[in-house]
Amino acid sequence: MNLTFFNQFTSPQIMGVPLIMLALLAPSAMFQTQNNRWLTNRLSLLQLWMINLFTKQLMSPISKTGHQWSVILTSLMIMLLMINLLGLLPYTFTPTTQLSMNMGLAIPMWLATVLTGLRNQPTASLGHLLPEGTPNLLTPILIIIETISLFIRPLALGVRLTANLTAGHLLIQLTSTATFALLPTMPTLSMLTMVVLLLLSILELAVAMIQAYVFVLLLSLYLQENT
Repeated sequence: MNLTFFNQFTSPQIMGVPLIMLALLAPSAMFQTQNNRWLTNRLSLLQLWMINLFTKQLMSPISKTGHQWSVILTSLMIMLLMINLLGLLPYTFTPTTQLSMNMGLAIPMWLATVLTGLRNQPTASLGHLLPEGTPNLLTPILIIIETISLFIRPLALGVRLTANLTAGHLLIQLTSTATFALLPTMPTLSMLTMVVLLLLSILELAVAMIQAYVFVLLLSLYLQENT
């Protein structure tokens, strides 16, 4: 029984050892691995087809120099997707509700895209800080604004993922608590609340998948600007 609604977001521990690393490694056990058989099973084929489809869609607007990021972005998408989905199960922990972890993913990936642009095409990368045709009077102001927006990008990536998952989990816990509390006194209202809980669970399932996709999609857009 949680003492507060926010206790579900604290990293679980056993004998003082945090289990967040175990939660991060859990998704790797959900995927089929290649074997030496001539024909693989249907799950492996479906998994391979979905990964190829996502990678093609993600890399299509990016130039060929950025295609070397396909393995990194696809692996990041799969990891975030499985962590978000596994976190919806009872008695589990969702590492992506921790802002520290999301910022730890967002800042290095964003910084890598910026450094890639500065190394490969420094003029074009710096040109994004000043739109073409800007009046001379507005040039310093726009450069400051664009620089601030550039450094806000990783913060927006991490906060968006954290806020969406945290809000969804809180809504589910509040609704489920209301359902059990109303069951002895007002069973009809409790059943209506249970229907709302079911709809919220479906919505949170969609949010878990969409937020993983949006995180990687925004990184690919940043990469597209710098390649």
